[in-house]
Amino acid sequence: MNLVEPIIAFQSELQQIRRDLHAHPELCYEEQRTADVVCARLTEWGIPVVRGLGVTGVVGIIKHGSSSRAIGLRADMDALPMHEVNSFAHASRHAGKMHACGHDGHTAMLLGAAHHLATNRNFDGTVYLVFQPAEEGGAGARRMIDDGLFEQFPMDAIYGMHNWPGMEAGAFGVVAGPMMASSNEFRVVVKGKGAHAAQPHKGVDPVMVAVQIAQAWQTIISREKNPLDTAVLSITQIHAGSATNVIPDEAVMIGTVRTFTTGVLDLIEARMEEIAVHTAAAFRASVQFGFKRNYPPLVNHPEQTEFAVAAMTAVAGPDKVDTNVEPTMGAEDFAFMLQAKPGCYVFIGNGEGAHRAGGHGLGPCQLHNASYDFNDDLLAIGASYWVRLAEMRLALAIGLDRAGSR
Repeated sequence: MNLVEPIIAFQSELQQIRRDLHAHPELCYEEQRTADVVCARLTEWGIPVVRGLGVTGVVGIIKHGSSSRAIGLRADMDALPMHEVNSFAHASRHAGKMHACGHDGHTAMLLGAAHHLATNRNFDGTVYLVFQPAEEGGAGARRMIDDGLFEQFPMDAIYGMHNWPGMEAGAFGVVAGPMMASSNEFRVVVKGKGAHAAQPHKGVDPVMVAVQIAQAWQTIISREKNPLDTAVLSITQIHAGSATNVIPDEAVMIGTVRTFTTGVLDLIEARMEEIAVHTAAAFRASVQFGFKRNYPPLVNHPEQTEFAVAAMTAVAGPDKVDTNVEPTMGAEDFAFMLQAKPGCYVFIGNGEGAHRAGGHGLGPCQLHNASYDFNDDLLAIGASYWVRLAEMRLALAIGLDRAGSR
């Protein structure tokens, strides 16, 4: 590892910040205390701040030199609505709220980079520190964009990072192009005609219609889309009836669709509705079809990915950087930012969970798991990556290579 030495010395303070944030989780658009902590630290280090974009978002501004070049570095701040089972000292103090995705660590890593960049300013241009609320289902990235993020803070590119359990601690992973899937949800109500279960011929059974629709939908994945295009259609809930001897009036199906391209998503949504409507009609039933597009696919831009790889390699070495990491069907609202600006999103390995101290739960150290905890060994590594990336993108002199050689 080729870490930034002053950041190594600063790691203990970053750990204190991270664990304080972990102990005080806040849900989407409620991140007032977290934003207060971020603003207090940035202000202490002489970094101007702007608050209020995306309700609770914070943007720090570090300028140096005369160049008009600018980049954004983004960290998410919100926690999840789930109960933490860990009992170590920094476990959540708020029942039903938990930093189970590592956003406390993401915030601390960006603060570590902010401290070093403000102290040293070994670059020419502007670094915007984007502390985003409401990634967990609240589309905080889109809210910040709608509130004028890129107009108020014009930047050439924006970068994001997420810890990744199961990947070697401190290693990095990225891929140019689609890296995370779109996130979409559906709710379909099949309306039949209730009847006595012993007299099904006197009604229209919505349960059997729902079963037919559910089976037919899977042919969209297996027979209608190109086999080379990845997609998932999962029915995760079916609700119908309240008694064993009653055919209900309706059945409800709820689930999710994930794709890496909008074209495939367009196909799936259209065919789902057509199949549902016509299948129901064939059985003398009807449907109410609802489909909601939440987050678009996260697609990394090639040039910015190349810069990110150079920065990761400068920090971790080529053996610790996977430039063809397997994309995931999970979703991320940083995708909205990559639709608006060139940029790149990377994974930093969080390990297998051996870092957890006594008092952790019995479950695996996976994202959105009640026994998860961010690996503090990553704080200096992630902060060093941010610093190297900023210094390389905003190099002090013309003609420097992309590794920032001087």
